[in-house]
Amino acid sequence: MSLLVTGRVWRFGHDVDTDQIYPGRYLVGHYTPEEIAGFAMEGSHHDRFRTECTAGDIIVAGRNFGMGSSREHAVTALQYKGVAAVVAESFARIFFRNCFAVGMPVMWAGGAAVIEEGDEVEIDFATGSIHSLSRGGIIEGMPTPPHLLEQFVKGGLLPMLRERFAVSQ
Repeated sequence: MSLLVTGRVWRFGHDVDTDQIYPGRYLVGHYTPEEIAGFAMEGSHHDRFRTECTAGDIIVAGRNFGMGSSREHAVTALQYKGVAAVVAESFARIFFRNCFAVGMPVMWAGGAAVIEEGDEVEIDFATGSIHSLSRGGIIEGMPTPPHLLEQFVKGGLLPMLRERFAVSQ
């Protein structure tokens, strides 16, 4: 099984917490997926992301991306925004696990710091390689094990299990 993602990069630094990704003030209330998408990264320093990020774009970040609370809202807000994948030097453990649970492709890549905002990259989750289409070169990340890669492809843990065990919704 393979998963290739190609997209434009939005660059974020170290220690991006879940309140920057999806501010806690939006946890109360009922919002549509479109409204939730509009709140994605509202708490970050990156003003253009909210208005210019388009479906298929990729977030590349430094160390400890997704630190803070365990809310899945942070991951689903990025999905609703259309973010195709997140690559970081390291992730907060619960954020990383939430990505697999809901089918958001993520990859650890210690060399991600060389990827710049606006670069076009192709990520091969099976091999762990990130190819810069803008400047050439390959960065080696952590390959995704086949059983976890299946979760990305199937859209998360529950859809995968429903399909595997033929459970209707």
